[in-house]
Amino acid sequence: MTPVFTVPFNRATTAVNSYNYVHDVLSNGPLAGGGPYSKRCEALIASQMQARAALLTSSCTDALEMTALLLDIAPGDEIIIPSFTFSSTATAFTLRGAVPVFADIRPDTMNIDETKIEHLITDKTRAIVVVHYAGVGCEMDFITSIAHAHKISLVEDNAHGLFGTYRGQHLGTIGTFGTQSFHETKNLSSGEGGALIINDSDHLDRAEILREKGTDRSRFFRGEVDKYTWIDNGSSFLPSEITAALLLAQLEQAASIQEKRRHLWEELFDGIGPWANRTDIQMPFVPSHCEQAFHMFYLVMPTEKAQVALKEHLAARGILAVTHYVPLHSSPFGEIVGRGECPISDNISARLLRLPFFTDMSPEESATVVDAVTSR
Repeated sequence: MTPVFTVPFNRATTAVNSYNYVHDVLSNGPLAGGGPYSKRCEALIASQMQARAALLTSSCTDALEMTALLLDIAPGDEIIIPSFTFSSTATAFTLRGAVPVFADIRPDTMNIDETKIEHLITDKTRAIVVVHYAGVGCEMDFITSIAHAHKISLVEDNAHGLFGTYRGQHLGTIGTFGTQSFHETKNLSSGEGGALIINDSDHLDRAEILREKGTDRSRFFRGEVDKYTWIDNGSSFLPSEITAALLLAQLEQAASIQEKRRHLWEELFDGIGPWANRTDIQMPFVPSHCEQAFHMFYLVMPTEKAQVALKEHLAARGILAVTHYVPLHSSPFGEIVGRGECPISDNISARLLRLPFFTDMSPEESATVVDAVTSR
């Protein structure tokens, strides 16, 4: 029998104008991607992030796959990535024949350990891909200096980090490319969806071509060519206008959504903090030079046994808490295609538990979670 949870792990963010915008698309079209809602989304994302350009995609995975194409990744190339991440961070590059070289993480932020990167670089290394875990910035000054010194590209998988900053600069705008997610579990959600943030304008024209199945269709619609044709590699990375309509309604309310999430995160942090300090449980850590994105709330328990016990305790109270990534280096496919030993990733993965956290979480739901956790 499937358990019933009175406090779910996630409830997707919605906005006041969601229904109106989707109704407009269904009533008036166009339905295919690249229309007015897509363009408004791209302009807002670029403006809000102070980015050079943003291109909507069907997912963050698509955006990552576009970066692999833009970097002309080929079989045998090596890509340095954290092991503690979602599979898409790797598959975008392994699809092109690249070898993922797994780096371990810091035990405080769960981000890639910047001090472990340089010794992983070889003459086959083409890129470093960082993941801003929980929307807290990696140590980008240090990592950027390594990338520049070795003349390799830097990509930010910013699936968690929309509106987070590192030393005042938006996450996703520091590397050559940034990738965003608008999946159901993210701060802003169109169900599925993503965006590629292009921080070097030299890549913009080709990115448009790759997103449009390798054609110069975007130039055609701008009147720059009299017909469009196949001129490069590519795929169908465009989301529909319905997806863009859902997203636009939330982008327009991004400030209020982020404020709700900040307030909720602080409620959980303040409510659980005294208990965690007494019981040797690690709370989320945000360095002073970072402004987090308020994407998730997690606890790192003292042992794997304690993690399982808390998860079961919460489930008995009707609260769904979940574990996070199985480190890629120790996953079945990661052991085949990649290399790297990451003991901290293994250790953290066995002890980390994500608590319910979503934009419209009510004060009652928040209090229920705090009471249940601290009664353990």
